[in-house]
Amino acid sequence: MRTDLVPAEEALAIILENAEPRASEHVALKFAGGRVLAEDLAAGRTQPPFPASAMDGYGVRASDVATVPVTLKIVGEAAAGNPFAGSLNAGEAVRIFTGAPVPPGADTIVIQENTTAQPGAVTILQPSTAGRFIRPEGLDFRTGDVLLHQGDLIDPQRLSLAAAMNHARLPVYCKPRVALFATGDELALPGEKTGAGGIIASNTFGLAAMVRAHGGEVDDFGIIRDTREALDAALTSAIDGGADLLLTTGGASVGDHDLIVPALKALGADIRFSKIAMRPGKPLIFATIVRGGRTLRALGLAGNPVSSIVAGYRFVAPLVTKLAGLPMRQAEPLDAIFGSALPANDEREEYMRATIRRLDGGVLEASPFEKQDSSMLANLARADALVIRPASAPEARPGDPCKIILLR
Repeated sequence: MRTDLVPAEEALAIILENAEPRASEHVALKFAGGRVLAEDLAAGRTQPPFPASAMDGYGVRASDVATVPVTLKIVGEAAAGNPFAGSLNAGEAVRIFTGAPVPPGADTIVIQENTTAQPGAVTILQPSTAGRFIRPEGLDFRTGDVLLHQGDLIDPQRLSLAAAMNHARLPVYCKPRVALFATGDELALPGEKTGAGGIIASNTFGLAAMVRAHGGEVDDFGIIRDTREALDAALTSAIDGGADLLLTTGGASVGDHDLIVPALKALGADIRFSKIAMRPGKPLIFATIVRGGRTLRALGLAGNPVSSIVAGYRFVAPLVTKLAGLPMRQAEPLDAIFGSALPANDEREEYMRATIRRLDGGVLEASPFEKQDSSMLANLARADALVIRPASAPEARPGDPCKIILLR
């Protein structure tokens, strides 16, 4: 286990190393939106499966309407799902609607705006060349065409395409299962009465929402009391239950009641590091555990609520995203300027809660809150962005450049 302060970017690289989806499943098409394809997908049919009209009008022979005006006999009608049963002969027309199969013998469509209809006949006012307003068979795709690929995010467009390809179920990566624990004798759930010195547990609610938003499923183990027996039992239960990630808050530091490291060691975990050069969130445990040929991960976050949420954005969200097979969408930090002066920074990279305003010319001005205590959730909820201050950054003045991560 490393004992130095691991830089945040290096810590993220270690956490994401070899993180991949571990299993796939087939789900009904209506539940596949937002999931990721686990296999290439070929079309199960040709689309359109026949030459189809692209407009409302009349199916005719181009040779019959080369010279206009000309009057043709209407011999039937073709609508989507109800094709004309016969074949078109010279001097004839079929009333046709968008999506209907083009009758045999017809090779062009005259749109209804270019005609004058009368009982049993239609006068064509504009000529129409062969193929006009006809969608040929296979215009979109043909049976066997591979149109969706492993790793594709099933967005609304791809979901509609999969349906048109005649797939009722899709092979997708399983959502990673995240076992979530809040540790601490001082904690009570919202709505419960707190004991002396007690506080309300808040971290896991934000983290659970974050996990779900990035493609994971949450097994909430609730509040785990500060005993090795309780923690060992909860961790073992999560591992036996098939968790891909053990996510804990609290107990990640070095006090007498900080039990995450010894509990993970007792499970045979390889603890990669336990603290990072980041504020808030210096205590951060990352470990891997091998069970039954598979590797699961453990992240131990600090108990301070702001620390856990900021670390969640920095580490949990990217890890869950990768385990879900989703495209990594870590936007590059944006350029901004400081709206207030700041003292020099220490050896830890800092993520400061700040408000944002847009100045003339589109420049973003970030003003960090005066109080940056890692227990202050109200400030975090009010924040528009996190200002990233590099380790050992010099004193900053208003107007100096900075980098920000937008929260909303």
